[in-house]
Amino acid sequence: MPFRPTAAGTRQVLLTLSIAALAGVLAQALHLPLPWMIGPLFAVAGLCLAGVRLQPLSGGRKAGQWAIGTALGLYFSPAVVAELLAHAWLVAGIALAALAVGLVCALLTRRLGGVDAPTAFFASLPGGASEMATLAERWGGAVDRIAAAHALRVLLVVSLVPFALTLGGARGTDVFVPLAQEVVWARFPLLLAASLAGVAVFRVLRIANGWVLGPLLGVGVMTAFDQPLSALPPWVVNGGQLLIGCSLGCRFSPAFFRAAPRFIAVAALSALLAVLLGAALAWGFGALSGVPVASLVLAAAPGGVAEMCITAKVLQLGVPLVTACHVLRVAVLTLGAPAAFALFCRVDRGALDPR
Repeated sequence: MPFRPTAAGTRQVLLTLSIAALAGVLAQALHLPLPWMIGPLFAVAGLCLAGVRLQPLSGGRKAGQWAIGTALGLYFSPAVVAELLAHAWLVAGIALAALAVGLVCALLTRRLGGVDAPTAFFASLPGGASEMATLAERWGGAVDRIAAAHALRVLLVVSLVPFALTLGGARGTDVFVPLAQEVVWARFPLLLAASLAGVAVFRVLRIANGWVLGPLLGVGVMTAFDQPLSALPPWVVNGGQLLIGCSLGCRFSPAFFRAAPRFIAVAALSALLAVLLGAALAWGFGALSGVPVASLVLAAAPGGVAEMCITAKVLQLGVPLVTACHVLRVAVLTLGAPAAFALFCRVDRGALDPR
């Protein structure tokens, strides 16, 4: 009797992975952008919304984030680091602009969503769902609605941005390539050790997004110091995308859109507004810097770090720049959220006082 839930859970996990794998193969055959993430995401989310009971692999999202963070770290060669330092103002500007985008979207959500100020603000700020929910608890925000809004935002961004860039012909313009481009198994232990050391640093410091930013830090530092490492096998990177797609897709259920239809609709509108504002910022920064607008669209998109950075890698669009912008964006939003919320409360006269 005690083992039945475990057995049922195992069957659900195997079914989820099988569906995701088939969806990935089909998406690749159809030449869809980001096939190993978008295929599983659409298939799993669609079936979950239809009432099929699916379950992601335990720890699968972390494993997927590790694979993506490790692959991204291999781009940060000494030449790339020097190039990023030359564009430090651009990276900082895009990261700081995320706060302004969040404020505008929060005002929209507050006016139309029928929710209190903390819920509207932290549901609209384009940061990580867990970090925003944790911060919102201090001011009495509705954590369940905030988590739902962020899940919907990531779904919409991952669905729309890669397709838009692909249809616009933005592909293969990146001049940067990973320092390690071949799988050398003799160097693989060093790659693994560097990535896990980065994870350990983030866990000790209790910093969020440790499974993507930790490997990025560990491998990135080694790469920046010109240390020869092995590349990751392509199937590991594809598998990482699949696991993340499964994790995102399983967040949806038949009750997702029934729980608070008005708020969910406004959250979707807010996410679309954030995408449009990000695209406008990309155009403006592109005109000032001369950097390709397609790369800046990804850099300014309100998606998750792993999802947007792997999009840049697959489409070959300014991987180091996109990665640097999103990493700094996470830091700016997490550290600047309390001050930005105080400003939001002053702008919105009907906001609740912080507890």
